[in-house]
Amino acid sequence: MKSVPVIDLSACSSCESCISLCPDVFYLNEETGVMETAEIDEYPEEDVQSAISCCPKDCIRWEAVN
Repeated sequence: MKSVPVIDLSACSSCESCISLCPDVFYLNEETGVMETAEIDEYPEEDVQSAISCCPKDCIRWEAVN
C-alpha cells in the first residue's frame, strides 16, 4: 500500500516551511492561495518526514491510499 503526504488545510498557516524543506512535493497554489502536495509516483520519504517534523502547526501527515 502506498502512502502520500496530506496537509490539513484547516490547520495550515501557509508558512511555507514545508516548501523550503521539500519543494518537489509541497507548493503554494497561486490560484487558490492554499498549500498543496504534488502528485508524484514516489515521495522522498526523508524529505517529507523532515517537513512533517518541522511543521509549526503539525498539519502534515502520511495517509495510506490504494
